[in-house]
Amino acid sequence: MLTELRISGLGVIDEAVAEFSPGLSVLTGETGAGKTMVVTGLRLLAGGRADPGRVRRGADKALVEGRFDLNASATMDATDRRELDELLENSDAELDEDGSVIAVRRVGADGRSRARLGGRSVPAGTLARFCAPVLAVHGQNDQLRLLRADHQRDAVDTHGGDAARSALDAYRDSYRRWREAETSLAERTGRARELAREADLLRMGLEEIDGLNPQPGEEAELDALIRRLTDSEELREIAGAAHGFLAGDGESVEPVVGELDQLRQRLAGAGDPALDPIATSIGQAVAALGDAATELGLYLAELPVDAADLDSALARRHELRALTRKYGTDVDDVIAWAEKARVRLTEVDTSDSAVAELQSEVAGLADEVAERGAALTKVRRAAGEDLAERVSAELAELSMGGARLAVRITPAGDGLAGATESGLDDVALELEGPSGAVPLGKGASGGELSRVMLALEVVLAERSGGGTLVFDEVDAGVGGRAALSIGRRLASLARTHQVIAVTHLAQVAAYADTHLVVHKDTDAGGGSTVVSGVRPVADSDRVTELARMLAGMEDTDTGLAHARELLEKAQRQKSQAQVDR
Repeated sequence: MLTELRISGLGVIDEAVAEFSPGLSVLTGETGAGKTMVVTGLRLLAGGRADPGRVRRGADKALVEGRFDLNASATMDATDRRELDELLENSDAELDEDGSVIAVRRVGADGRSRARLGGRSVPAGTLARFCAPVLAVHGQNDQLRLLRADHQRDAVDTHGGDAARSALDAYRDSYRRWREAETSLAERTGRARELAREADLLRMGLEEIDGLNPQPGEEAELDALIRRLTDSEELREIAGAAHGFLAGDGESVEPVVGELDQLRQRLAGAGDPALDPIATSIGQAVAALGDAATELGLYLAELPVDAADLDSALARRHELRALTRKYGTDVDDVIAWAEKARVRLTEVDTSDSAVAELQSEVAGLADEVAERGAALTKVRRAAGEDLAERVSAELAELSMGGARLAVRITPAGDGLAGATESGLDDVALELEGPSGAVPLGKGASGGELSRVMLALEVVLAERSGGGTLVFDEVDAGVGGRAALSIGRRLASLARTHQVIAVTHLAQVAAYADTHLVVHKDTDAGGGSTVVSGVRPVADSDRVTELARMLAGMEDTDTGLAHARELLEKAQRQKSQAQVDR
């Protein structure tokens, strides 16, 4: 939930702070006061394009800061919440003590943009990913998204819930594997000669590598062995002298270890407790020196003396270096190349048996795509019928009782010819009226599109929750009873979401739980307009604002009475709706 929004240097706004509550919040104000800039600021927070032209004249930057209370989004989808927590952790974002996180977007007058999340600098794309599950902004131009086939299909799939999601995931898995197999088959049959040459080269390389059978880390072991063989006489002399000193030579040299052990025994048997710790220390030294003498003996026994061993090691290193010149910088690279070559050989095999096997795989996957595509279509048809029924009922509540939404699901092509990653269907939303059905956008006015979009949001809200929905004059082009209907439906939507609406209609604003007014002042010199802030209104102040919105009648008893009646009626209807629910 968005709890606070701070804006500075954006458009006509100099400084503004807005605090939001759960439920329905409305923003009203005179034309030019900066209501739309609030929506612009929210778009920036959501990762939208940074336009330096939006920076206030005379300011060096525009700054938007939003505080989000993630604990208030208790009904957020579990997957969305998990991904959100992972994003915050990966960004090293810090949450405040109350569990809220602050998102900041800065746009310089020079066009440079900066973003911060939880006190950490992040790309604007990260802000977009953060806001995706918690903030959705619907402006007047967002009605156009309803005209796009992909958005219409997504609306149906969203309404289909888990069944549609599972069917779509299964279909996409089959579609991906089918396309990969088709691509491989086309490559083998279309580039058979070229692939055959590639296969020959791969086999030759593998034969050469397998013939030598290099082992991981072998080069380092060979280098150590060669050094030891090259310096074997000197090493034998040094190790032998050390071994003789510690263990004796059995003739003239007494073993140091033995002498030290005798000394330890004398100290231990002296009868003075003060000498016991010293005897213990010498005993530990005797044990360590004895181990060293043993290891030196083993080293001398294993030290090679045959010159042929050196020749063999040098020859092996030469062969390995010949491989590394062709297939990698070291033996590990050569081994990795061989592993990839074996995989690639299976991909470029152009033999009749390999091609026949791949053709069979493609055919089997095509059948699987057709089967899962049909299952997805079935789920979509059921979801589309239910969506159409529910949205049509909402349209009736929005004073569009003569209009119904229809969801048309038709094959995208003959068989698999029209298959895409999204299925085998074309999905289209149409508006049915007395004169027949027409695609959205061809027969619907701007006001009707606004209401269709709102009706969809209300219905789709049943499949999600916890997010913040922002509407910028979704009531454009309507008035009267239709405006009251929009107010009621926004209030209904606010039962499951936080809803923020910018409106110019008193009939809509009367249903708000929180009413904020963007107010403007003029500087002392009579120059440019500056906005001093956003203030909440309640009781008599709210009635005055509604009267101004009705007909600029905030100074008349009639206007105030009309506004008071409107507010009381809207609040009663909202309370009754909550009781009925």
